Amino acid sequence: MKKDILEHELVPEHSILSESDKRKVFKDLDCNKNQLPKIKITDPVVNAIDAKEGDVLQITRKSDTAGIFITYRLVES
Repeated sequence: MKKDILEHELVPEHSILSESDKRKVFKDLDCNKNQLPKIKITDPVVNAIDAKEGDVLQITRKSDTAGIFITYRLVES
């Protein structure tokens, strides 16, 4: 039986941003997509959520010290 990687307790929530959400993030962070940290197209979570090259992922981590921490990654090959 194959396990769902997204259900693992150590894998934070990943979601693909819409075009309008991407524009808002770039404006709020005063950056462009090429300035974001990268995540490989071969990453197991990228495959699990069916993200494509050029997508921007929002990664939401829960932290005992920081509460909720949100970061962004650009999917690339």
